[in-house]
Amino acid sequence: MRACVCLFATVCIGLGIVAAGDRMTYSSTKKNNHLDQLHGIEVSDPYRWLEEDVRESKDVAEWVVAKNQETSAYLESIPQREAIKERLTELWNYEKYGVPSKAGSRYFFSKNDGLQNQSVLYTMDSLNGVPAVLIDPNAWSKDGTVALGAISLSDDGRYVAYSVADAGSDWNTWRIIEVETGRVLPDEIKWVKFSGAAWTADSKGFFYGSYDKPPAGAAFQKTNLNQKVFYHQIETDQSQDVLVYKRPDEPTWGFGLSVSEDGRYLVITIWKGTDNKYRIVVKDLTEPHGIPFDVIENFDHEYSFIGNDETTFYFLTDLEAPRKRIVAIDITVPSVIREVIPQTDETLIHADLVGNQFILTHLKDAKTQVTLYTVAGKYVREVSFPGIGAATGFGGKRTDTETFYSFSSFATPPSIFRYDLLTGESTLLRQAKVKFNPDDFTVEQVFYTSKDGTKVPMFLTGKKGMKRDGTHPTLLYGYGGFSVSLTPSFSIARIAWLEMGGILAIPNLRGGGEYGEQWHKAGTKLKKQNVFDDFIAAAEWLIAHKYTVSSKLAIQGGSNGGLLVGACMTQRPDLYGACLPAVGVMDMLRFHQFTAGRFWVDDYGSAENPDEFQALYAYSPYHNIRPNTNYPATLITTADTDDRVVPGHSFKFAARLQEHHTGTAPTLIRIETRAGHGAGKPTGKVIEETADLWAFLVKNLHME
Repeated sequence: MRACVCLFATVCIGLGIVAAGDRMTYSSTKKNNHLDQLHGIEVSDPYRWLEEDVRESKDVAEWVVAKNQETSAYLESIPQREAIKERLTELWNYEKYGVPSKAGSRYFFSKNDGLQNQSVLYTMDSLNGVPAVLIDPNAWSKDGTVALGAISLSDDGRYVAYSVADAGSDWNTWRIIEVETGRVLPDEIKWVKFSGAAWTADSKGFFYGSYDKPPAGAAFQKTNLNQKVFYHQIETDQSQDVLVYKRPDEPTWGFGLSVSEDGRYLVITIWKGTDNKYRIVVKDLTEPHGIPFDVIENFDHEYSFIGNDETTFYFLTDLEAPRKRIVAIDITVPSVIREVIPQTDETLIHADLVGNQFILTHLKDAKTQVTLYTVAGKYVREVSFPGIGAATGFGGKRTDTETFYSFSSFATPPSIFRYDLLTGESTLLRQAKVKFNPDDFTVEQVFYTSKDGTKVPMFLTGKKGMKRDGTHPTLLYGYGGFSVSLTPSFSIARIAWLEMGGILAIPNLRGGGEYGEQWHKAGTKLKKQNVFDDFIAAAEWLIAHKYTVSSKLAIQGGSNGGLLVGACMTQRPDLYGACLPAVGVMDMLRFHQFTAGRFWVDDYGSAENPDEFQALYAYSPYHNIRPNTNYPATLITTADTDDRVVPGHSFKFAARLQEHHTGTAPTLIRIETRAGHGAGKPTGKVIEETADLWAFLVKNLHME
């Protein structure tokens, strides 16, 4: 049981805003003597008030302004910042294309001319046709903070449903545009979160999931419960939408939606957290009053729907296959499961059914490997790629003879290919023209040993011919959670870092999905410390092998990766020269009480559980900042309207860090305005933030 004791006697950390000698001082932050009793342990939370929504709290809003002022003053004083920003702007200014999709006879793709704040959706009648602008979100706001989120194409290509995200919020409003005329329909579907739009085969409407309208002032912090599935008919008001499925007895359940390609079935994939463990419910759309029925009745395994032949449904699953396989289930006899494509030595992460072939994406030591199989499970061929890299795309329909994909690597800009499913030939459609020379850099993969003897892979990228003399500034980036795999993908920001003489190191930590579900589970709940041990071991390996030294080593991560940085810098503050935790989960005892935080219990556990509380409390970054400790230079980044990882995590962490840090290195927080967890952030804001990060490293890793 949890008891809360609030002692409202208020004290302040008396800090000025001018430097005293070489040691920075900071604007004052109020403290409250707030104590919680958790499983018999008294837990101090003196900055609880910083959890309040910046939109609702004058005190928090004023604190944000003060912190941004002192951080801006520090960053703007770094002489190299302007040159870094200019080079980033030059690098960013190239045409960026998304992977094309086809619906009916039309093709759709996204494109950014270079420095546009948001990418634009285009359509054309053929691959050789003239592209026409369909949706330009840059016209939606002056500052570029209103973004185009997801899109869903009707089967005939007549309509596009699209979501609009304001200031990076997870809350989306869905609209519909008629492709031929460019007419935006009057439809507005509000209070949608964690849902796409699944069109019916007749293109008259779509299914979606939404939540009830939150109470006033609670939209951006209240936990999200009781999602429902509705059907929306085009050119009608949302109030007329038909309720299709709900489970008020299970308020934590969420629903992924797809309509089978033959148009007959609505497939509802039920989830209750971040684990890929699903129940499956199916509704026969040929029976207007038919009741949805269970196909998979538990959350024991992953069942990701791929496609169907009448009542035979194909799923990607980890049932009896931790690296996953393809199975077939007759939904009239769901207890009988037939293997179609067995598990291999590589981890299966995605499957499509296009051109009447399964297109399977595996990871081989975190590198993409794509293979084709017949529907009967017979091997056809492997797709060839030009080296170590990551490929994405391969969507389409059973009747298609072509599909499209993008390939890139750490130092290789994305290229868009058309893949002929009949001949196996890849044809280059577009190649990014970035103003740098990829041949100046090299990418390699190494394996190192973690604390408990586990072998962990790591990608290393740097300039060719660099000597291993321990002098190179090195950026160690990690994630390690939620079965997310870090593959060799391209990043303009990282190219700028490499040009500055830096090394980029990306280890594939436990908690990720690179080696299947066993690798994932080895970094969750009571085993979460394995992730931090893997990251710390990567840092030690880089130093031992003379790539760098502690004073020139920076660590970086965002969201769950922000937690990673926070935990590792509080456990080993001596090991790094600088730390860049972004939008991190920093209070591991209260994360589940805000917005989407309850979903993360699958990976983290919960402070409500006594054993899990002990593990969480042992590494929670906010609670493990120690008095009178010399911490590395730290630049915390978050956003005032992040409703995924609420900014109170970073606010509290920054306040406590500034209170207890005794060294001369700066410990600052940069709080973006009108931005969320990262999705949809305007190009201008991304460039400004990246320039601040790299300038901070230049100064604190002594790269002048």
